[in-house]
Amino acid sequence: MAISTAEVAKLRKMTGAGITDCKKALEEANGDYEQAIAIIRKKGQLIAAKRADREATEGCVIAKVTADNAKGIITVLSCETDFVAKSPDFIKYTEDIADAALQGGATSLDAVNELTVNGISVAEGVNEKKAVIGEKIDLTFFDTLEAAEVVAYIHPGNKLACLVGFNKKLADPQVGRNIAMQVAAMAPIAVNKESVSADFIAKELEIATDQAKNDPKNANKSDDMIEMIAKGKLEKIFKEMTLLNQEFIKDGKLKVADYLKAADKDLQVTKFVRFALSV
Repeated sequence: MAISTAEVAKLRKMTGAGITDCKKALEEANGDYEQAIAIIRKKGQLIAAKRADREATEGCVIAKVTADNAKGIITVLSCETDFVAKSPDFIKYTEDIADAALQGGATSLDAVNELTVNGISVAEGVNEKKAVIGEKIDLTFFDTLEAAEVVAYIHPGNKLACLVGFNKKLADPQVGRNIAMQVAAMAPIAVNKESVSADFIAKELEIATDQAKNDPKNANKSDDMIEMIAKGKLEKIFKEMTLLNQEFIKDGKLKVADYLKAADKDLQVTKFVRFALSV
């Protein structure tokens, strides 16, 4: 059957798909809009399969907290190009997913994919975006954090975001923001030395030991001395890469622990989540 320009335009407005795709879908569906939309969605799934080997290294990272600041989430929608990542529609869709995840109490990527956004599941919506935009698009990361107070921070450009949990409500919100910015800027591996994973410690100690053994300056040193050198390197890592032991970015004379104590002697960081796109 003949498909009019007006019909194509209507379907394009409904789906955002290209003119040719809309015309072909309407022709296949004999002018039935619901069937045509279904065809476009299926096409999106086919496109997704064809693009499975591409790398979606760009994207949008969104962090949000509930109204009572007791829970936060980070959601990452990845794509292939910076042009798409920066588009208002792509950012808005990522924010819509984050809102749905926060309101729906999602705790995993699978749970987020099952949520409804704009009348369809997130999984279906992402496939539609693939069809419309023509890039590999995936929901690639999701995490949550709960605490007495959770602070969210998104670095300008939506490439990096973090959540920081505190053991009590903040008297001064700026303190929470400063700590979140510290986490974003300095990428600590843990809150303190005690919370560093045993696997990380074992791996870094092995690396430091090998480095010490292979250093010509240590050729005549005993195994005990090599072990001391390796442990010294590990302590340096703890100082530089655990949040409370890092130099505070806004005052290099203070450690983060000192800044927190000065703000509120009972205030503690319970946990943090950080995500940055590798671009």
